[in-house]
Formats: sequence, structure tokens, C-alpha cells
Amino acid sequence: MKIKVVAKPKKKREYVEQLSSKEYIVSVSEPPVEGRANSAIVKALAAYFKISPSLIILVSGQTSKIKFFEVPDALADFEILPKQKQLL
Repeated sequence: MKIKVVAKPKKKREYVEQLSSKEYIVSVSEPPVEGRANSAIVKALAAYFKISPSLIILVSGQTSKIKFFEVPDALADFEILPKQKQLL
């Protein structure tokens, strides 16, 4: 399944916010230099979905704020409950 991610690098607060079933905002503290922000986004998404970072593939948007990632299809109906958001 392909998901759309709006990247927010160099932020003080790190978080993943789900806008819809296939759209997310990911804020990371890493700067967009030498792929460091992309790696941090992959790690944040992996923690959010509770999967291995190796299962998340950056499809397009290497240097853009809007990125598309490929994640396992089993996460198509993934939805975080309000109590789980506090754990992230």
C-alpha cells in the first residue's frame, strides 16, 4: 500500500499524525541533509506502525517535503486509538 507523507524536518517535537488512511504528517528533528531526515521519517513510521524499518520503502520524494512510501498491505486498515497516541 502506498502512503503519502508530508515531511517536517528540523522540528523540536517529533510526531506522526494520521490525516486519513493513506495520508500522514511526520515531524522529525533531523535536518534534510544527506538523507538523514528521510531515515528519521522511516524510523518514525516504523515505530508508529510497530513494524521493522526495512519494510518501509521510499518510493518518491527523496528531496521533496511530500513523499510517498510503500508499506505492507496489512496496514491498510491501521488506525491509532486515542489512548495509543499518548504512547508515541
